[in-house]
Amino acid sequence: MRKLIFLLVVGALVGAMSLSEAREAPERSKKKRLLLVTHSGGFIHGSVATAEEVLKDIGPKNGFEVTCWRFTEDPAKKVKDKGGTERTALEVYNERFRGATKLPVEKENCGRINKETLKNFDVVLFFTTGNPVTPDELNDLREWVKGGGALAGTHCATDTLYKQSVYGDLIDAYFRGHPPGLQKIKVHVEDLKHPAAAGFEDGMEYQDEMYVFWDAPYSRDKLHIILSIKADSFKPGGNLTRKDGDYAISWCREEGKGKVFYTSFGHDPKVWKDEKFQKHLLGGLKWAVGELKGDATPSGKKE
Repeated sequence: MRKLIFLLVVGALVGAMSLSEAREAPERSKKKRLLLVTHSGGFIHGSVATAEEVLKDIGPKNGFEVTCWRFTEDPAKKVKDKGGTERTALEVYNERFRGATKLPVEKENCGRINKETLKNFDVVLFFTTGNPVTPDELNDLREWVKGGGALAGTHCATDTLYKQSVYGDLIDAYFRGHPPGLQKIKVHVEDLKHPAAAGFEDGMEYQDEMYVFWDAPYSRDKLHIILSIKADSFKPGGNLTRKDGDYAISWCREEGKGKVFYTSFGHDPKVWKDEKFQKHLLGGLKWAVGELKGDATPSGKKE
């Protein structure tokens, strides 16, 4: 009898564990896979280290598995450093990245963006400058987005791949310049209902390095503007002053079956630590992967 009772208890426990695992499995499967790319061929923002830290903290709490790639070129490629000595591309980049962030770039921090690797992610977030992908890899990225993937960018993601119109058509703006230092501006929330508007109220003051974009490819006829700067709170000066007074901060758009989201915030490490920015970014990411609904109608085409 004791043996029978023991077997019944064990069976009940195993059954309970199986049921618990079955309930947890859907929860695990719901997590979206986010790839943060911080490879920078030009200026390396020190805040990319803060971006990694913050996303690894808030990502899992908000349904994202976070992977971070600091280098997306061929790590074994031979290049010459400033002194003319031939070394691997990874060794040379490691010194630059460590100088800006105090973090090393090792092989586990490297990855190539192509049709095979993109299958492992739901959203790719660029915090980059320069040329983090080759033309062929960029075409793979575009096709992946068109097929249902999500591309997101923060701050200098618009200071990237200037000579590649494919990228310009995806992110839909190129960095023109910014006034020196950090600027305190008033945020104009153009779509209060969009998930990426979370954290901000219309007219709220906010401080960061504020970008101004070239007239093309930026266009309200293609982009749904979520946040912009109230013109009377921003004086970029000189050739950075736009005649139309249109200083966008954040926008979104659809690309085939996929989505694109961008925010120019993110220069100052303090911004990444700020809950308002985190809500804004997470709202945009959740919209991009289809977890939250939001309008993507181009702002210039609204009645």
